[in-house]
Amino acid sequence: MLREWLLRLPRRYKRLLQVAVDVFLVWGALWFAFVVRLGGDELVHPFGGHSWLFIVAPLLSIPLFIRFGMYRAVMRYFGNDALIAIAKAVTLSALLLALAIYWYRDAPEVIPRSLVFNYWWLSLVMVGGLRLVMRQYFLGDWFSATLQAPFVSAADGFPRVAIYGAGAAGNQLVAALRMGRSMRPVAFIDDDSNIATRIIAGLQVYKPKHIQQMIEQTGAQEVLLAVPSASRERRREILAELERYPLHVRSIPGFMDLASGRVKVDDIQEVDIADLLGRDAVPPRKELFERCIRGKVVMVTGAGGSIGSELCRQILGSGPRTLLLFEHSEFNLYNIQIELEQRMSREAHSVHLVPILGSVRNMSRLQDVMRTWNVDTVYHAAAYKHVPIVEHNIAEGVVNNVMGTLYTAQAAIQAGVDNFVLISTDKAVRPTNVMGGTKRLSEMVLQALSLESAPVLMGDDPSLHRVNKTRFTMVRFGNVLGSSGSVIPLFREQIKRGGPVTVTHPNITRYFMTIPEAAQLVIQAGSMGQGGDVFVLDMGQPVKIAELAEKMVHLSGLTVRSASNPKGDIAIEFSGLRPGEKLYEELLIGDNVSPTEHPMIMRANEEHLAWDVFKHVLADLFNAVEADDYLKVRQILRETVNGYTPEEEIVDWIHQQRRIEASSSRS
Repeated sequence: MLREWLLRLPRRYKRLLQVAVDVFLVWGALWFAFVVRLGGDELVHPFGGHSWLFIVAPLLSIPLFIRFGMYRAVMRYFGNDALIAIAKAVTLSALLLALAIYWYRDAPEVIPRSLVFNYWWLSLVMVGGLRLVMRQYFLGDWFSATLQAPFVSAADGFPRVAIYGAGAAGNQLVAALRMGRSMRPVAFIDDDSNIATRIIAGLQVYKPKHIQQMIEQTGAQEVLLAVPSASRERRREILAELERYPLHVRSIPGFMDLASGRVKVDDIQEVDIADLLGRDAVPPRKELFERCIRGKVVMVTGAGGSIGSELCRQILGSGPRTLLLFEHSEFNLYNIQIELEQRMSREAHSVHLVPILGSVRNMSRLQDVMRTWNVDTVYHAAAYKHVPIVEHNIAEGVVNNVMGTLYTAQAAIQAGVDNFVLISTDKAVRPTNVMGGTKRLSEMVLQALSLESAPVLMGDDPSLHRVNKTRFTMVRFGNVLGSSGSVIPLFREQIKRGGPVTVTHPNITRYFMTIPEAAQLVIQAGSMGQGGDVFVLDMGQPVKIAELAEKMVHLSGLTVRSASNPKGDIAIEFSGLRPGEKLYEELLIGDNVSPTEHPMIMRANEEHLAWDVFKHVLADLFNAVEADDYLKVRQILRETVNGYTPEEEIVDWIHQQRRIEASSSRS
């Protein structure tokens, strides 16, 4: 086809072709200017007395067209800026032509004074109009702006989408979709009464209450949210409004992502589950955010994990002198290192970034790192946190979570670290699982050490007292959206496969918070502690997981299959609580809580043991783990962790296998 042949032409041939066509357009505009003024072509002599004018006009116009970049524009992406450039070039060429006519007083033929005005508007129409026509031709989308026409076929194979939001972002999205040729925009939805029922970019604007009418008239299958500046609360209201319609709802990124260059306006994504929660993050307080970071050497353990990596991102923007990424997974360490280095290059940060492979179970390695770099602040995010996996691997959970925290804290004391912040969890409150129990023991390690100005550390000579100048704080919060092990990615994958979506229990609830918000609050909370403080983040209202699954199904444009709707698309099945799993999570062990200077952070006053007593408990615990005595481990957790109430038999794989072998030998 002619279109494909033109698109395949080398760039220089395309430019030569455009120049040649523009010469003929200038001649045509000049000839028609005479015809419009004189009422016919009998008095026009392009090869006679007016020939000088037909030579001068392109000689004046074409260089200006080149200077204004008209031959650098890609025709398929021809936009408003190019039209403005054409208007400037044509206007200037018409003015120069008027000067030429004025100066050339010896012309053999009289030139009408209104000729220049006619030449100007005819050139605008012909030069600009042809480019607009060719843009539509190259896009292969002659009727994209006239979708209401009855003769336009809807069977083009592209998904038909409505854009929620007829503002700047919505219009940019429509332009991007038309150029991308992967979706067909068919309508706008907007609650602004000033533009409702009007036509924008060739698309009808519908009010939200007329969405069903829009679906029937346009055949829309999806809705793309183009409201990047809307608050979370407003987005939640929009999603609740759209949930009852058979539409797959997706979104374009927010302005911060667009401005940072991470994404483009046409990078369409699934609806952010945080929008369903409707929580707007409280802006961080700068003085709290930078108190333990700016100009300091900061170390993050578990730097490649969900929370650890986000802590690194937030810390990087607060101007530390050095940022140590401490991680035992080579793959995770590589990923966060590359990401941060690219950001540093893009944003011109002068931070010294140091990726370090190591385990929190290796105390000498921790001591070497903290002493070598004179670490000022440690954020301890390294932990095993997947409840059922830790329940089946008790020894690893205790060693990594409890011993790892103990070793990191003792290394911090020995290296003279000023600030130490532990990332804890709501599962540490009256736990029913080993993971929660180990995290509570980790809190108790820091609480006990914080009260000692010169503790005798475990493994040290009893006569050796270490000077403790480290300020220990703990921050406790619930589930974060998108973390490893989160139900959200699992639900999305199950919906994509056609179901069923599996939920453990109809009544199970969880607290949720976005990873960036959690990381910001962790950093601010860590700046407020006096020593031994347990901070609790305001997680809002708990979310019923079954209802969250239903919303995700509906916003995928599908229906839930149930007894009342047996022909639905996706079934929700209840698989039963997993080992160690609770129906409801809590954030406080008691009711003794007090506010802080930040509205989203509370201070909890929890019971704890003295260090001289507690280190003997830890020694007994580690000996039990070393001996694979999981009954003893459970007993120590019961006696030490307030509210620890396991609800089933020990399911550790080694414990179960040895019990099976013992039973077989007896029989």
